[in-house]
Amino acid sequence: MNLTLSDVLKLTGGKLINETPEIEISGVATLDGACPGEIAFLGNEKYFNDFLATKASAVLVPPALPQYPEGVAFIEVENPSLAFNALVGHFMKASTDFVPGIHPSAVVDPSAKLDPTKVRVGPNAVIEADAEIGDGSDIGPGCVIYKSVKMGTNCKLYAKVVIRERCILGNNVVIQPGAVIGGDGFGFLLNKETGRYDTIDQVGIVVIGDNVDIGANTTIDRARFGRTVIGEGTKLDNQIQIGHNVTLGKHDIMCAQSGIAGSTQVGDYVTIAAQCGITGHIKLEDKVVVAARSGVIGNLEGGKTYWGAPAVPYGEAARQFAALRKLPEAFKELRALKAKAEEIQALINQAIAEQD
Repeated sequence: MNLTLSDVLKLTGGKLINETPEIEISGVATLDGACPGEIAFLGNEKYFNDFLATKASAVLVPPALPQYPEGVAFIEVENPSLAFNALVGHFMKASTDFVPGIHPSAVVDPSAKLDPTKVRVGPNAVIEADAEIGDGSDIGPGCVIYKSVKMGTNCKLYAKVVIRERCILGNNVVIQPGAVIGGDGFGFLLNKETGRYDTIDQVGIVVIGDNVDIGANTTIDRARFGRTVIGEGTKLDNQIQIGHNVTLGKHDIMCAQSGIAGSTQVGDYVTIAAQCGITGHIKLEDKVVVAARSGVIGNLEGGKTYWGAPAVPYGEAARQFAALRKLPEAFKELRALKAKAEEIQALINQAIAEQD
């Protein structure tokens, strides 16, 4: 698991810029939390003071810094954050070695298609009839894979993930604990004769593209009919709700506790920040950015940033917010003007009365 400085140079493509004895790196850490034997990175100038005080044995740095602390090995790279990610990947892989096999407590239907020498199925997992699991996939403890699910290669499902019937996962999909893919959409219709809501059958599926990451306790509803789609490379944070028949494009980012109602279409490279609510049956075009805690109730033109509830272009929203903060003072001035106007009107009324 440990790395030498030579190993670090190979993994990051960096160069050692100061003379230092050969050392072993046992793990990764932040600049302010690192201990001897660990490596950190400087990716933002606001952490420069932490850099000067770090106890890390090595630090990934950008070119041409004005000052360096003593007793630390410095590895110069163009993008310290990206290079650091390669080191994180090494230590993660070393700590979670993939050992294929089916745990004795797992329940795998005989008609399921998977190679037990190339797939890992954890304790108490269930794989139902006609499911297909690609080579290199890792099914965590307590996961449930329903009938006729198709899963690509090298997928990683953490504990208690549920994939409902007939849903399709691409290659290299990672799903964090407790997520539910393909649960019924929120479909009910008021029956005027009985006065009750009748359930509308949800017979569609969810299709997830390659290299998608899905956070813990996120829910993606199956389509009423047709498909709910999560595009290639899209990253979903924890506790997100995707409604039925939603289409997310490629390489979107959606942050925690946001939700999208049914049948909305989201383009490529869209960013939806935390705690946003997006109504149904609308379209967000490519490269839209929706700022945190916004409410989207209509179509959004591509390539722009939006904020507020309802969400409007960021500049307009900022002006609205600035004006809102001035309201208390404006009300105070208005009350003073009103009092002054009443005083003047009283004097006018008095003058008119005296003339009469």
